Amino acid sequence: MTKNAASPNGRPLSPCVHICQIEPTTSVCHGCGRTLDEIAGWGSMTEAEKAPVWERLESEGYVSAR
Repeated sequence: MTKNAASPNGRPLSPCVHICQIEPTTSVCHGCGRTLDEIAGWGSMTEAEKAPVWERLESEGYVSAR
């Protein structure tokens, strides 16, 4: 995957920023804001399933809104 690759909706293919540090009490990554379950399932999620995750990450300041 290239760094600038984008999905059909214009977002990157993944919110991963290669700062993978999981908070043990919440299971949320400090780098991208996803939960362990979201990280594990990301590759098999549809764009419709990813959309609410992207919206949450944007609202929490993990990624810039489009």
